Parts: sequence; structure tokens; C-alpha cells
Amino acid sequence: MLPEQIIYIGVIIDIVGSFFYLKSIIYGSTKPNLVSWFIWMLAPFIGVFFQLKAGAGLSALAVFMSGLGPLFVIILSIFNKKAYWKLNKFDLTCGMFSITALILYGFTHNLSISILFAIISDGLAYIPTVVKTWKFPDTEIGSIYIAGIIINILGLLTIRNWLFPIYSFSISIITLNSFVLFCIYRKKILNMLYFRNDKQNEK
Repeated sequence: MLPEQIIYIGVIIDIVGSFFYLKSIIYGSTKPNLVSWFIWMLAPFIGVFFQLKAGAGLSALAVFMSGLGPLFVIILSIFNKKAYWKLNKFDLTCGMFSITALILYGFTHNLSISILFAIISDGLAYIPTVVKTWKFPDTEIGSIYIAGIIINILGLLTIRNWLFPIYSFSISIITLNSFVLFCIYRKKILNMLYFRNDKQNEK
């Protein structure tokens, strides 16, 4: 287990990753899906609330930062209307299911079930961005997703009490961010593998 103060390094990395993502929005190369980013803002903040109730320490800061970055993405996108991805019925349907999952957690006093609903909501919010990124990988860059993975890994390494409400949200973010990264860079990854196989065949 690492000392809790290591999470501050993750915060710096997260800020840098968010900066490059926001810069990419300003220049118009990145077009975020606002349904995804709204839930990604809301669900982590709720998750932090339940983490703190479960006794989490600075590890909760990783999840908090996962919500803070999307907040700035939304604010910037609202002021730059050409920057965000146009929403369709599929995006809005995913958003409705996400919001429903967030509402449902309010009917239970069980921390594990409550944070599970928050995770489901957060996960459903990935669907519009995954679909968009799979079809149009050039509309995303990986900086904010990579930073999110790093800070949440550091958060996990500082956990003292491995309780589901404390560690589950970070694991979810790491897994889903990794999948988005694959969608962004899959063509480059496949091309590298193809090139490597060609080199081996030449030998």
C-alpha cells in the first residue's frame, strides 16, 4: 500500500490530461458527447459521497477528479457550441437510463447497492461515447482517459480497507476508460500488430 499523499501526483496528472483535452475541444478536433460527459460529471460526485460514508480516505479524491474534469468539459462545450457532438435519440435514451439508475439508488440505504447504481449509471453513459468513438475515432483524444486511469490506479494503491463501496468505482473507471482508449487507438494498434507480423514473416 502506498502513502495516501501519492494521490496528489495523480491529481497533477489528471489536471494535465484535462488541459490537453479541453485544448483539443477549443481547436475543434475533439467533439465530446454531452450526454456521456454530464453523467460522468454527476455519477462520480455521487460515488464520492458514498465512498466517504464508507470510510474512504484520499482515495476518494481520484473519483472526485473523475467528475471535475467532465464538469469543465461541459462548461467549455456549452460556450463553444460547435465543439460538441450532435445528440441523437440513441444518446438521449442512454442518458435517460443513466439518470434512472442514479434515481434508483436513492431508494436504498445500502451503501454497496447505492454505489452499484451509480456505477451502472456511469457505465451506461459510456455507450454514446464508445459508439461515436468506434465510428469516428478522430473525434476523441486519449489524454483525459489515460489520466483518469492513472489517478484511479494510484487511488486503489492507497486503499487501506478494501470494501466494495470504496474500490468499486475506481475499478469501473479504469476498465471503461481503457475500452474508450482502445476505440480511439484500435486502428493504430492493429496496424502495429500487422506491421510486426509482416516483419516476422519476412525473417
